[in-house]
Amino acid sequence: MKPILMDFPEEFFTDRLTIRKPMPGDGKAVYQAIQASLNELKPWMPWAHREQTEQDVEVNMREAHAKFLTREDLRLHIFHKETGEFIASSGLHRINWDIPKFEIGYWIDTRFSGKGYITEATEAIANFAFTILKAKRVEIRCDSKNIRSRAIPEKLGFTLEGILKNEGIAADTKELRDTCIFAKIQE
Repeated sequence: MKPILMDFPEEFFTDRLTIRKPMPGDGKAVYQAIQASLNELKPWMPWAHREQTEQDVEVNMREAHAKFLTREDLRLHIFHKETGEFIASSGLHRINWDIPKFEIGYWIDTRFSGKGYITEATEAIANFAFTILKAKRVEIRCDSKNIRSRAIPEKLGFTLEGILKNEGIAADTKELRDTCIFAKIQE
């Protein structure tokens, strides 16, 4: 089946979170989260070094919405279930529908970090991939020096399959970096 023909939920929930596809109009909340978190994002996210306006972010939200519909990339936004506040961005990326396999990526609004939201969301997204999308493999890749990002797959029982030496370039210092590859597989 062609991925664009696949029907699956565009929203799901955890105890504290609403996780859903990006929607037109999300740009303002995401822009505010980026601005509040730039110092924490810049060491790890190359896109955090680009000057972006609120309109630029809104364009990106609409492009992400379109890619979700075409099943090219499944970005997911994370909101506090009770307050509706935007907390984080995550999703299922680098998709290979033939296997199927996905990579989970994530970043959080600094104002919400340290409360376990990313761990909760990542667990739910991995479960969504395995149960709804019938994934055979889910990966999480991160800079080996990003201790907070590494802690998520470790807490969730992902296996560290390897560390790729000199595989990336640091977003802030431009020095060579190593990339950790964590994975869970479904037989």
